Amino acid sequence: MSTLTAIHPRQALFGSEPRSQPLPVCDHYAGVEARMRKSLAMQAEMAEEAGRAVFDVTLDLEDGAPVGGEHEQAELVAELLNSPTNAWGRVGARVHAPSHRRFEDDVDALIKRAGHRLAYLMVPKVADVDEARRAVEAIKEARVQHGVGQIIPVHILIETHRALQNVVDIARLPGVQSLSFGLMDFVSDHRGAIPASAMSATGQFEHPLIIKAKLEISAACHAAGITPSHCVVTEFKDKRALGLAAEQAARKLGYTRMWSIHPDQIDVILDAFAPVAAEVDDAIEILQDAQAAHWAPISHRGVLHDRASYRHYWYVLERAWLTGQPLPTDIEDAFFA
Repeated sequence: MSTLTAIHPRQALFGSEPRSQPLPVCDHYAGVEARMRKSLAMQAEMAEEAGRAVFDVTLDLEDGAPVGGEHEQAELVAELLNSPTNAWGRVGARVHAPSHRRFEDDVDALIKRAGHRLAYLMVPKVADVDEARRAVEAIKEARVQHGVGQIIPVHILIETHRALQNVVDIARLPGVQSLSFGLMDFVSDHRGAIPASAMSATGQFEHPLIIKAKLEISAACHAAGITPSHCVVTEFKDKRALGLAAEQAARKLGYTRMWSIHPDQIDVILDAFAPVAAEVDDAIEILQDAQAAHWAPISHRGVLHDRASYRHYWYVLERAWLTGQPLPTDIEDAFFA
């Protein structure tokens, strides 16, 4: 094989073009100590089997902290971030909203004690692009103050009218890695004009205003090259409803990540966001043929392919790897070693 044919797909298809690191497709939230520890143990166990973290864990300071015990919750989360169970570097934390009196304390406590172990910080309830920008700057300032050399990516939760109106500008803020949709707060913000059924697993895919919000967030993320993360399904015991919701989020609305709020939801989300076997087989064949052709156009089963479709199939293969699907040893060694 010549030097040209050995060029990795990332280099051949993206070159020096800036491209964010793909995130695991499942973001699992836990806020009670026992559940946080269980989530970290699950992540480590599944990562050991797959050879990589197949889902993220977000430790929650916002809804997880008891009233009056917010600082102690931050200290606990910092302790867990520094613990041996955070062996794969894919644990983040949700802090209080920028308008909350505890926001700065959350950020300072986490970055001071565990900034080098944070995969990201999730910031909820931003009012608009200006507040989102201030939150990003506050996190950067705390990182610099405490001598944390690595950049801490910021994830932002879009759950108000104004934030949705600013979503394109928020997605473009330097340092923002992902946007999530806050379904329940967004519905509540409509003052009863949207029925409660729109917060259900099926209803959230039927109401036009909810679909419009989801599409605007997804489109803004893709335009900015960051990750759109789909909202929760609160019926955590109904795996069928969750699976259908996750499939619609991934295949119809363009989301590449989704929240989990119960351990039983993790595998369902991974399965729904994983490409089907036939897609993976096509991706492997097309990318191997393209590499052999020095990334020039090829014909595969009577269909013309070039770098535009090569990029698509690279994303398919990358998603298979992210979701822990088994790949041929030679492909895993060549592309994901």
